[in-house]
Amino acid sequence: MLREFSTLVDVLRERSQQQQDQKAYTFIKDTDTELSSLTYAELDRQARAIAAQLQSIGATGQRALLLYPSGLEFIAAFFGCLYASVVAVPAYPPRRNQKMSRIEAIVADAQPQVLLTTEALLSNIESRFAENAELAGLRCLATDNIDEHQAESWQKTALESSALAFLQYTSGSTGTPKGVMVSHGNLLHNSTLIHKGFEHTPNSKGVIWLPPYHDMGLIGGVLQPLYGGFPVILMSPENFLQKPLRWLTAISQYKGTTSGGPSFAYELCVNKITDQERATLDLSSWQVAFNGAEQIRAETMERFVAAFAPCGFRREAFYPCYGMAETTLIVSGGHASAAPVLQNVQKEALEQNRVVTASKEKSGSQTVVGCGQALKDMEVVIANPETMTRSKPNEIGEIWVSGPSVAQGYWNRPEQTKQTFGAQLLDTEEGPFLRTGDLGFLQNGELFVTGRIKDVIIIRGQNHYPQDIELTVEKSHPALRRGCGAAFAVEVKGEERLVIVHEVERSYLRKLDVNEVVGNIRHAVATHHGLQVYAAVLVRTGTICKTSSNKIQRHACRSGFVSGSLDVVQDWSENPQNKTKFLHLDSEVDSLLQQLQETQATKTMAANYSGLQLDEIENLTPSVPNTPLFAKERGRG
Repeated sequence: MLREFSTLVDVLRERSQQQQDQKAYTFIKDTDTELSSLTYAELDRQARAIAAQLQSIGATGQRALLLYPSGLEFIAAFFGCLYASVVAVPAYPPRRNQKMSRIEAIVADAQPQVLLTTEALLSNIESRFAENAELAGLRCLATDNIDEHQAESWQKTALESSALAFLQYTSGSTGTPKGVMVSHGNLLHNSTLIHKGFEHTPNSKGVIWLPPYHDMGLIGGVLQPLYGGFPVILMSPENFLQKPLRWLTAISQYKGTTSGGPSFAYELCVNKITDQERATLDLSSWQVAFNGAEQIRAETMERFVAAFAPCGFRREAFYPCYGMAETTLIVSGGHASAAPVLQNVQKEALEQNRVVTASKEKSGSQTVVGCGQALKDMEVVIANPETMTRSKPNEIGEIWVSGPSVAQGYWNRPEQTKQTFGAQLLDTEEGPFLRTGDLGFLQNGELFVTGRIKDVIIIRGQNHYPQDIELTVEKSHPALRRGCGAAFAVEVKGEERLVIVHEVERSYLRKLDVNEVVGNIRHAVATHHGLQVYAAVLVRTGTICKTSSNKIQRHACRSGFVSGSLDVVQDWSENPQNKTKFLHLDSEVDSLLQQLQETQATKTMAANYSGLQLDEIENLTPSVPNTPLFAKERGRG
C-alpha cells in the first residue's frame, strides 16, 4: 500500500532513503548495450546538485527550459528543477538547419530564466541562440558536468501540493503552442490513477521508448515507475523507429510487464518484424500494453494479436485508454486483466451524431474501441457543444472532464483557460469542466472516442470522420502508406468538397500508376462513405504534415493544398485548372500556413515510422541526438 505524498520531491526523497541502492532507471541502446543507469540515491544526489546550482543563480520560482537528447540527463535535470522549486519546461532540442519557431514561441510564452541541456549540446545551442534576438539573452547551463558535491549545498524549499511542477506545451497543430500548468497535486493524483488502473506492484517493470518531453513518456514512463517504486528500462524513440524489433526484444529480455504507445507503434511492429524475428521473442511477461494518444483502431489490435500471440502476447494485455495534457495524462481506462471493449455501430448513424448498435457482419457497420471508464475521482460527461447541455443517451457529443487530475489552465492565457477549463452545463449548472474538443459517447460507463470537433467533415449535412475515410483510402491500393493520409474538406462554389492527400510508398515512386491509384481511391470512398472525391494528391514518402506525435495535421495539409506547397508526386482533380482558386484563405488558414513552416522537423520523423532501412534513417539525421516525436496535442485519447 503506497502512502500519500504531497510532492514528487517527497517521493524521490523517500525512495532514495528506503530503496537507495535499487536501480531505478536503465537507458539502453540495444538490448545488449546498457549505456547508463541510476539508482534512487544517485538520482537524488544529482537532483540536489543541480538544484543547488539553480538556487545559486536565483532561479527559484522561475521557469527553466529543458532541451535534452534521450537519456538519463533529462531525468536528473527535471528533478533538479523540482528540488529547487523551478518550473520545468520540457521541449525537444532543435535539429540542425531547423527553424527555431517552436522554441521561440515557447520561450516568448514561458519567459524562462535559464536553459538546461547537456555539455554535448551546449555549444550548438548557444551558437544557434546567439543568432536569434528572441533567444540570445537566455542563460544556458549544462547539467551533466555539475559537481555532485554541490548536493550538500542544496536548501530544501517549502513546497505545497498545489505548487506548479512543470509546463507541458501542446504541439500547436491547431494553434500556437500553449503551456499546460501541471501541479505536484495533479501529477500525484494521476500517478495514483495509473498505478491502480495498471495494477502495478513493486514487482512491475516498465519498458519505455516514448520521449520524456511528451506527457505519456514523462508521466507514464518516468514518473510512474518512481511513484510505484519499480524499475524501468528506457530507450530512445529513434532506436525504436529505426528498428521496431528492439522495443519488443527489450520487453522479452528484461521481462517487462508494462509498456505501450500510440496505435502506430503496434502497427509498425506488425509491418516491420519478420516471422524469423518473432520466433526469438517471449512476450508472456507483458501484462499491460497501453494504447492511447491517437485514434485506437480495432483492426490494429487484431493484427498485433494475430502476429504476436505465438510469442506469448495475450489479447487481454491491451489497455486502451484516454487522456491528454490538460488532464495531466490519463482520464479513463479499463481493468488490466480484461480484454478491450469493442462496439459495433451503424456508420450512417454515426455520421448523424447518433449511436445505433449493429452486428459486425452487417454491411455499413463500424467497430469502435472503448477507452475504459472514468478512473477514480474523475468525471466524464458528454455535452452538446452548441447548446452546452448534457447530450441524450446514444447521442454523440463533446467529451467534458472534471477531477483532481485536470490541470490548472494555460500559462498566461486567462481567456483561453476560462473557455477551455471553465465550461458549465447550462441545464444543470454543473461544472467547471474541461472541454476536450473530442467527440464521443458513453455506453454503460464505457467511453468511446469518435473524432475531433475541428476535424469533422460535414458534406450535405452529414458528418464524416476523417480517420475513417483515411483508413478506407490506405486500404484501397498497396502504393499508399499506412497511417500517412489526410482527408479534409474545401469549399467549391459554396459547397464543401472532399480532398485526399496521401503519401506514396517509396518502392512505388518510380512505377506509380496514378490512374489506377486514384481510381481505387475514388471507388473505395464512394462505396464505403457515399462521397465523391473532388481532388486526390499523392505526395512523396515522409512529407505528409504531422504533429510531432505522429498525428495527421489535417489543417496544415489543407493549407499546404491551398498554397500549393505539398511535395506532389501526382495529383488529380475534377477541376485541374482552378483547383486552388476556389479556396477561401480565411484567418484560420493564414495562421495554419505559418504553422506549416514548423512541420519541417516532424516530416523526417514521419518518414521514419515505416518504409525506411536503418542506414537510410541515419543518412537523413546523421548528427541529430534527438528528434521530436510526441509533443502532446490537446484532446487526443
